[in-house]
Amino acid sequence: MRRVGLASGIAAAVLLVSTGSAVAPPAAGPPPSKALRVMSTNQCTDQLVLALLPPERIVSVTWLSRDPSGSLMADAAKKVGINHGLAEEVVQQAPDLIVTDQFSKPATRAMLKRLGYAMVEVEDASSFASIRTNVRQVARAVGEVARGEAMIAAMDRDLAELARDPGPPLRVVAWDGGGFSASKGSLYNAVLEAAGAVNIANEPPVSRYNRPDTEVLLVAAPTLLVKGAGVRPEYGMRENIERHPLVRRYWDGARTVAISPAYYTCGTPTIAQAAIRLRTELRAAAGAARTPLPFAAGGPL
Repeated sequence: MRRVGLASGIAAAVLLVSTGSAVAPPAAGPPPSKALRVMSTNQCTDQLVLALLPPERIVSVTWLSRDPSGSLMADAAKKVGINHGLAEEVVQQAPDLIVTDQFSKPATRAMLKRLGYAMVEVEDASSFASIRTNVRQVARAVGEVARGEAMIAAMDRDLAELARDPGPPLRVVAWDGGGFSASKGSLYNAVLEAAGAVNIANEPPVSRYNRPDTEVLLVAAPTLLVKGAGVRPEYGMRENIERHPLVRRYWDGARTVAISPAYYTCGTPTIAQAAIRLRTELRAAAGAARTPLPFAAGGPL
C-alpha cells in the first residue's frame, strides 16, 4: 500500500473528525464499553500496554520495546506492530486511544489532541508508588481495571518477598560512563534498595562528586560496583575509570555487577521481578568476593 504523506494524512484526519465519522472515545471517565484499539508511543508506556492487553487490541508499540536491553517485555513486543512516535503513524494506524508519557514531543501531542485523538499521558515513574498510580491510570483508560489490580498485587507480593529476606545490606556504588548514578528519588535507586543494596553514591564522600573518580572509590571502598548504562570502552580514562589499573585490581570480576537498563529504565510492575533477580546477582557477587578490600574500614592498610 502506498505510504500516505504526513500533510495529506493529517488533512484526512481533520476531515474525518470534522464530519464526526472518526470521533475518538474519551480517555477519562468510566471504563470504555467497547474494546479499544490502543497505540503506545513511548518505550515505558509500551510495557504497560503490552502487560494489560492481548496482542489483537494493540495497534502498535515503539520499536524500542523489542530491544531486551531496555525492555522487560521484548518478547511480547515482537507480537505486535511498531511505531516511531510520529504523528503520521498515528494517522495511518488510526488507534482508538494513544498512550504516551508527558515527556513526548509537546507539539506532536498537542496536534493529535486537536485532531480529536483520545490520549492518556502518563507521568514518569520514580517509585513503586508511582508505578501503582500509572498502572491504574492506563488500566482504567483501556477498560482493564481488574487486570491492572492483578498486576499491582503481583508486584506487591514480589516486594513483600524482598522485604521478608533483606539480608545484610550490601554497600555498592552505582556508576556509569557519565558519573555516579542512581540518585535518591530515582527508580534506579528504589530498585537497588529493594534488592538489598545501599548505594553509597548517595552518601559522602561519593555524593560530593559528579563524575567517577578513582580516589573517591578507594576512600568509599564499596563491596561492589553496579555498572549501569553509559559505560563505553572508547571513552577516555577521565570519563571511564573502568580501565584504571586500581579499579581493575580491586573491582574486576566478581566485584563488578552489570545491571541491564531494563531493570530500572521504565516503571512497570515487572520491575519488582527484576529486583528479585538483581538481589540474587548481588548476593552471588558479594559471596564470590570474600576477601575484604585491604583499604576498607577496619581492614589492613
